[in-house]
Amino acid sequence: MLVLAAIALKCALGPSPCMAAGVPPAQPNILLIVADDLGYSDLGCFGGEIKTPNLDALAARGLRAANFCVSATCSPSRAMLLTGTDNHIAGLGNMAEWLGPTQKGMPGYEGHLNARVVTIATLLSTRAGYFTFMAGKWHLGEDQEAWPAARGFARDFTIIDGMGSHWEDMKSLSPKQPRVNYSRNGERLDALPPGYFSSTNFTDFAIQCIDEARTKEKPFFAYVAYQAPHGPLAAPEAWIDKYLGAYDKGYDVIGAERLARQKSLGIVAKEAQRAPRPPGVPAWDELTTQEKQRSACKMEIYAAMVGHMDDQIGRLLGHLKTSGQVENTLIIFMSDNGANGEDHADLLMEHAPQLKPWFEKTYDNRFENWGRPGSFIDYGKAWGQVSNVPFRQFKGTVAEGGIRAPLIVSGPGVVHAGAITNSPLHIMDIAPTLLELAHVDHPAKEKDSGVAPPQGKSMWNLLANRENAIRADSDWNGWELFGNRAIRQGDWKLVYLLEAAGGTGDWQLFNLENDPVEMHDLSSHYPARRDAMLRLWDEYVKANGVIESDAGPFAKRDR
Repeated sequence: MLVLAAIALKCALGPSPCMAAGVPPAQPNILLIVADDLGYSDLGCFGGEIKTPNLDALAARGLRAANFCVSATCSPSRAMLLTGTDNHIAGLGNMAEWLGPTQKGMPGYEGHLNARVVTIATLLSTRAGYFTFMAGKWHLGEDQEAWPAARGFARDFTIIDGMGSHWEDMKSLSPKQPRVNYSRNGERLDALPPGYFSSTNFTDFAIQCIDEARTKEKPFFAYVAYQAPHGPLAAPEAWIDKYLGAYDKGYDVIGAERLARQKSLGIVAKEAQRAPRPPGVPAWDELTTQEKQRSACKMEIYAAMVGHMDDQIGRLLGHLKTSGQVENTLIIFMSDNGANGEDHADLLMEHAPQLKPWFEKTYDNRFENWGRPGSFIDYGKAWGQVSNVPFRQFKGTVAEGGIRAPLIVSGPGVVHAGAITNSPLHIMDIAPTLLELAHVDHPAKEKDSGVAPPQGKSMWNLLANRENAIRADSDWNGWELFGNRAIRQGDWKLVYLLEAAGGTGDWQLFNLENDPVEMHDLSSHYPARRDAMLRLWDEYVKANGVIESDAGPFAKRDR
């Protein structure tokens, strides 16, 4: 079967031999699923105790990537995902919410996908005849001319903003914009249906569009960008108590259990250690009874949120199966960044303490209402570190806990069943992979196109089991966000973290093969390697128009 699959993929992706034999290449459907702030170890197939049977089954049929990197936050990751270019090229050099004075108005810092990039949705629809649609979170431009309908999606049901309520109330976290923005097929939505919950209704819309693609007799490209498990933590009433008592043993024990399962699964090496508790987080046994109860409750709601999302993904996959399309659908699942360690309400109060009366009037954060309509809670650094086992740090930083994410790929041409790859992969690799699958040339290849070329690499040789890696040891990638910076080349990683972000305020050198938790700075042992990678950093800044600034959530704490 593996040989036949490899031959089929060669016919589909190779140039002429199969065409000459009169066998036209098929155009499979593409289902790209993105979770929002899901941690590396949350899924069962990545070591978590949360019940995710549908994603676990997908992993058993396909390939898991243990070494897949994204950006440190949502909008830069999504910009790279949909265009294949670095976020500083695509217009999200910084999140629109945090642009600094030196960045505003500069190329690459437009706060939305700019004219230098083209999305895979546009290319698949105009050059390969795909029916394109999205359901979920956009966060790539708030003005209507930057919405999904203007960037290649024929259908969309979208929360435009970066975060907000999961319920029909449409509440935001800012009195300047008390309601979040939604669009449906390019038009603004003023209300959501009664009983709305994000994961359920986004799935409903995706299923409708899958059926519409069938009536049009077109292959589809579906971008399903769930809002879960991004805060505020929430779950439908039938799910809210499904994990009651599951986290009473605390974050120290749960984290250790996750690491043990990861070793058993082969996700991490047998000798791997997990990052220590973040500064300021006490040992579980030091908490009072009430503190333990409330902390465990937050993780119960988070787990319910992840489990419910998996259940809705099961609905999607079940519909593909009953409609006879699952075997002809490439399915990609990923998270957009590492787990969140910030409490959004606390962050709001830190930067705008005058908003506390508004927040308390707007949200009902009584303990008995946690996870239900009207509440706004997050689970904090202790459980965020558990979600990111074994790595240190969280979303927002370029430590591995911020940029390492789960990735699962399954479907036609993926010659794997339950395998795990340690090949370094990057979120920018998704777009070239899908374009190769659909036989679409990127317009950057055309003379005077003015379009930035993808910087990622197609993963097809890896997926087809023709190669063990898509990058040579000399290849490298760079990151920058909020003043935090990194260069990775092979197993070597050079990292600069602001002190306010938990770093030293200086460059540090790590070998990720031996030290994936980034605990042992090797700068003094390998000064030539450090200097060489600093030169790569300079090259990255120049090539991508990076404007170095600490503008972002860590800036105030530096002052």
